[in-house]
Amino acid sequence: MQKVSIVGGGLAGLVAGISCVEAGMPVELFEASASLGGRARTQSGEFRANLGPHVVYSDGFSWEWLRAHDLRPPSKRSPLYGLRFFSRGRVRRLPPRALARTRRLRGKPAPADQSFRAWVRTHCGEEVAEMLSRAAGVFTFDHDPGRLSAAFVAERGGRVLSPPPSNRYVIGGWQTMVDILAERARDLGVVINNDARVSELPDPPVIVATNLADAQQLLPAVRLSVTTTRCAILDLGLAHRIGDPFLVSDLDTGGWLERFSTADKSLAPSGHELVQGHIGLAPGEGVSEGVAKLERIADRAFPKWRERAAWRRQQLMDAKTGALDLPGTSWRDRPAVDQGDGLYLAGDWVGAPGLLSEVAFASAAQAAELAVERATATPIARSKRAARNAQTAPVALSRREGSGVISARSSSD
Repeated sequence: MQKVSIVGGGLAGLVAGISCVEAGMPVELFEASASLGGRARTQSGEFRANLGPHVVYSDGFSWEWLRAHDLRPPSKRSPLYGLRFFSRGRVRRLPPRALARTRRLRGKPAPADQSFRAWVRTHCGEEVAEMLSRAAGVFTFDHDPGRLSAAFVAERGGRVLSPPPSNRYVIGGWQTMVDILAERARDLGVVINNDARVSELPDPPVIVATNLADAQQLLPAVRLSVTTTRCAILDLGLAHRIGDPFLVSDLDTGGWLERFSTADKSLAPSGHELVQGHIGLAPGEGVSEGVAKLERIADRAFPKWRERAAWRRQQLMDAKTGALDLPGTSWRDRPAVDQGDGLYLAGDWVGAPGLLSEVAFASAAQAAELAVERATATPIARSKRAARNAQTAPVALSRREGSGVISARSSSD
């Protein structure tokens, strides 16, 4: 029997491995580092911080996939208190009154071929368009979410920013979820190789479930054109203080600060809190400049935080926060899951629907289904499928004029 090879042991690789084995296919997984999880890993130590702010949404594909496989990690719902808004240099308990005009957007479909800023400006005016664009930094990690497709931002913003909140916090950090997935994979018989960096692709069927940069190195002949972003991450371990906010949405510059230990006290030692924040970086802007903006918000929202700091970490995330859709594009214009000849892609930058990590889950599940189909098909069936793909290629693959983005619609669309 053929086996499926998987390159990458993050969430996408583990989900793909579990899915393949459950379908009856042997799997061998190769992970370049000593531990599994990729960007879902959680730092060990007193302050258990994820690699950037991480939540899972209970109305999305990833949570449903975990439920269907009886793999949901312990979690807590989002607190309904402690929300703050940073606007015009001040921290406010209530959002600016101008945001009441967002009711004008109800029932109005957001177009994919128009920028989010332009769409909101048409219905709500310039001031609201700018504030909503900056608020979208929480889930886009971009320096200017207003430039993105209105459909892309509005659909995700409706899920993230509209009450009641659907976000859940994994107890113990996302490492808990990684460990649950890894244990299931091993129990099912997935052969996992750590410290095994792959320089050449194994024989097909093979699923590449790495980050974008590593996937491009493995596939030099394939142009993986994806719109990504850069952002600065600031993590703080602070001595507890009564009155600290749960989260701060920065409507001035698009930053976000969140006290994760409000929902999960296990993330910080007794008497301390874990605060994680991020802000998108403009072209040419360095991580220190982004961190300085986050610090200015912290100065207002977390009094005397510098004196209270017991731990601190700052990072640059470059093309590691998922794909973004510009006006005139959608997730279907990202690199396709099915690359042909038994090669499949999975990750949060691949052509699959969803919000952030949901894209990794969805693309991994689809890649596994296609890989198993390929491995179990007879040579005649493979030839027929290749012929079908060749006939539909002119329709499925197109280059949008002036965008430089290759549209690669998967066969399951």
